[in-house]
Amino acid sequence: MKTAFLRVLSISIAAGFALSPVLPRGADAQPSTFQADSTPSDGNNLTVYLVTFGAGDIVWEKFGHNAIWIHDARTNENITYNWGMFSFNQPQFVRRFLSGDTHYWMQGFELAAMMPEYRAANRSVLAQELALTPHQRIALKDYLAWDSLPQNKYYRYDYFRDNCSTRVRDALDRALSGQIRSATDAIPTKQTYRTETARLTADDPPLYTGTMLALGHRADKPLSVWEDMFLPVPMAAALRRVTVSGPGGARMPIVRSERWLFEAERAPERSAPPDYLPFFIAAGLALGGLLIYLVRLGETGSRTGTIAAGILTTLWTFVSGFFGLVVLAAWLLTSHVFMGKNENLLQFNPLSLGLFAVVPFAIGWGKMSRGVTRLATLIAMLSLIGFVLQGVPGWSQSNGEIIALALPLNLATAWAVYRLAHYKRISRSSSADL
Repeated sequence: MKTAFLRVLSISIAAGFALSPVLPRGADAQPSTFQADSTPSDGNNLTVYLVTFGAGDIVWEKFGHNAIWIHDARTNENITYNWGMFSFNQPQFVRRFLSGDTHYWMQGFELAAMMPEYRAANRSVLAQELALTPHQRIALKDYLAWDSLPQNKYYRYDYFRDNCSTRVRDALDRALSGQIRSATDAIPTKQTYRTETARLTADDPPLYTGTMLALGHRADKPLSVWEDMFLPVPMAAALRRVTVSGPGGARMPIVRSERWLFEAERAPERSAPPDYLPFFIAAGLALGGLLIYLVRLGETGSRTGTIAAGILTTLWTFVSGFFGLVVLAAWLLTSHVFMGKNENLLQFNPLSLGLFAVVPFAIGWGKMSRGVTRLATLIAMLSLIGFVLQGVPGWSQSNGEIIALALPLNLATAWAVYRLAHYKRISRSSSADL
């Protein structure tokens, strides 16, 4: 039961950022499945592939995965080297995950041991043969063997800058003496970490909303082609356009050939994130309008309207305050740098938890009504400021959807608290006069 709880908690918090491989069935989480062959290999016997695994259904599978496959014709070994390995059973996994002090590792598996799991998960597998020289193949294999040693394999994982795909990219670039980076680092894309995340989480509305809420300013930096290779499928596409120095210095495509090892029966990745802004606007206006309607109903003497308005106000102040506190804690107390400098705190405000605690007294008994009204007004004004900042250079975080959802509710909440507390005060005064 405890293990199941930790799995659910970790998956929920991960919000789709962990690009991680599917472990072969029966593989233990910690010991290496593959021990490097210490016998020197002739580079002519080696073939190097970039293997790209498509998206799956589970949260951490949505971003895909990739690995380096080295086929040795002399020994008939087919080892795929994977980064981004983790285990829910690691000591203090949840604490490390929450704080950003992740402890992931690299591991090699026989390709044949991995394929059944990806077929069962209906995840496509693409193999691209890479045009490395014999010397580069040996250098790459030696580096991978070194990196898989117990003293080298562990590293601090970062969802965007140091994940399974960036480690694959960097290992290949190392073998090619920096040729991949020099060919891609100066080429801009239209993508950001936020838009790429939105693109791949769009089919899961709660996950999509949670990630858009969690990501701060740093996630809106435009990416180069090199940086966009933090995702496996864009990396496979980018390498098709890269050329490297071949024998005699002639330029040649780095991708010599490619083939599908397995084609999944699912739609391909979206090419761009969807425009969900109209839906968030509609949801915010509908909920804010509902709250105003219920308050108006309560002012006609309807006890049901007053109770329903109080419940909706209490529910919203708790939800917005709780998630605002989580975002603030992620910024100030953890190493999750892409959750920092987050303007969504002006929409999902931790101060709302204070409002949640006192609203029942103001609405139910007319107590502390002035203080509660001022607090609700402050929260609404901060939310409105967040909207105005969209037009200020340097403050224009791409959080229009979160503003569209929260601003109408924050404004309606301030109005509702004022009206209901005022109505209760008048009712109490009238009762006292009688």
